[in-house]
Amino acid sequence: MKLFNKITFQIIQMAPRSLVKIFSKRYIAGFDFQETLSICKNLNNKGFCLTLDILGEHTKSKAEADNITEQYKKLLKAIKEHNIDSNISVKPTHIGLDQSIDLFKKNLQELAKEAKENSNFVRIDMESSKTTDKTIDAYNDIFQKYQNIGIVLQAYLYRTVDDIKKMDPNSLNFRLCKGIYKETPNIAIQDRKKINTNYLKILDYALSNNIYIGIATHDEYLLEQSYKLIEKHNTPSNRFEFQALYGVPIDKWHQKSLSKNYKVRLYLPFGDNWYDYSLRRIKENPDIAKYVIQNLFK
Repeated sequence: MKLFNKITFQIIQMAPRSLVKIFSKRYIAGFDFQETLSICKNLNNKGFCLTLDILGEHTKSKAEADNITEQYKKLLKAIKEHNIDSNISVKPTHIGLDQSIDLFKKNLQELAKEAKENSNFVRIDMESSKTTDKTIDAYNDIFQKYQNIGIVLQAYLYRTVDDIKKMDPNSLNFRLCKGIYKETPNIAIQDRKKINTNYLKILDYALSNNIYIGIATHDEYLLEQSYKLIEKHNTPSNRFEFQALYGVPIDKWHQKSLSKNYKVRLYLPFGDNWYDYSLRRIKENPDIAKYVIQNLFK
C-alpha cells in the first residue's frame, strides 16, 4: 500500500465511529432490512434491479455461519413478500467456508433451495485466491441440483479464462469484476492497464460464446469498451447486465445504460457489521479510501 493510502487508512481508523457511520450511508444501504427496504423500492422505481448482501465475512463458528444462512433465508422471503426486484449475494466465508467446505456447501445448497422456492437467484461472491478453488468446486457441485446460482470471477487472476472454459457456456452465469484482494504477482496481474486488457478479453469471450455476464465495473474506459463489444457481437440485452456498487458516483453511465434498455443492477450491502467491513474494504481498495476522505472533508 502506498504512503498516501496508509495515511488515509490511519485517518479513517482514528475518526469517531459516529462520523464514519454518517459518510458510510452513501455506500451502505442500511443498518437493517427495514431501513434498506425503502431504498430498494426507490431504486426499483428508478429502473434498477438489485443484489442484496448482508455485511460480513469470516464467521468464527458453525453456529455463526448457520445463523447468517438463516438470515439470508429470511431475506429471500422478505424480498418476495415486498415485491423487490433483487437477488442475493453471499460470501463463502460468511456462510461457513472457514469452518469447512462441507459446511459451506450445505449452507449454499440451503440458500439455493430457498431461493428457488421464492423464484430468486443466489450469486456466490469471490473472495481471495485462497478460496477460489473451493468456491468454484461448490458452485459446480450445487449447480447440478439448483441452476438458480451464479458465481463471480476476477479479471486480475491469470487463471480466470481457463476457469471459464472449464464451465458449460450454456448454463454459466457469472459476474466479472477486476478483483480487490491483494494477490501476489505470480497469480494475479498487477498493472491496471493490463488488468483492463484482460477484463475486456474475458468479456469478449463471454459475449462471443453467449455466456450470461454481469459487467461489474466503475471504470469509465471499461464501460465505454463494453458498449462497443456488445455492439460488435450484437448481443441481446437479456444476455448481460451492468453491475455497480451502491453509492459510487457513475450516474451518467447508469442513465446511459438504462436509456439503451440495458439492465443495471446495483449491489446493496446492509447490516450491523458495517464498520469492520468498511475498514477492510478501505484497506484493500485505495479507490474506496479516496471516496471516504473526500466525504470526510465535505
